Amino acid sequence: MACSDSKPCGHHHDHSHAPKESDASRRDFLVLAAQGMAAVGAGSVVWPFISSMNPAADTLALSSIEVDLAPVEPGQSLKVMWRGKPVFVRNRTAEEVEAARKVPMNELIDPQDDQARIKAGKDNWLVLVGVCTHLGCVPLGQAGDYNGWFCPCHGSHYDTSGRIRKGPAPKNLLVPEYTFLNDTRIKIG
Repeated sequence: MACSDSKPCGHHHDHSHAPKESDASRRDFLVLAAQGMAAVGAGSVVWPFISSMNPAADTLALSSIEVDLAPVEPGQSLKVMWRGKPVFVRNRTAEEVEAARKVPMNELIDPQDDQARIKAGKDNWLVLVGVCTHLGCVPLGQAGDYNGWFCPCHGSHYDTSGRIRKGPAPKNLLVPEYTFLNDTRIKIG
């Protein structure tokens, strides 16, 4: 005779509802599956945000540029855009190079030798990021008290090596990473 749970019978049954081992493993599986889905869901929410912090394709394309130096005569300069910033490329005259080399280091606000700012054997070529180190203005070329660059916003004067000589700017104009591809072409970046 079969016993029902609602009527007592003479047989001994464990009527407690303790989970069986298969119930425990099923519960563990469901917890792990839910946690896994939560991790995937969190990743799908966070990934677009992280991905948006990467540079745009047009920015990556401009991570390096090539500049033709052939049309730049001694004493002239040109301005190109690189990574959203102006870059000055100046073909210095022999007199401008000599003037830059004669400056005593103790006269400089940010002491740096001219030879450290150019490529060996290419003394006439100076390549600088055209952003004033004071507040980020764009200085004017072949201007100022030292015939280098002058920032009219706050009066910073740079020499023919792009070094700060007078005014509030604390540092020299930055020399970007660049290489000569040949005698008339450079790659910036």
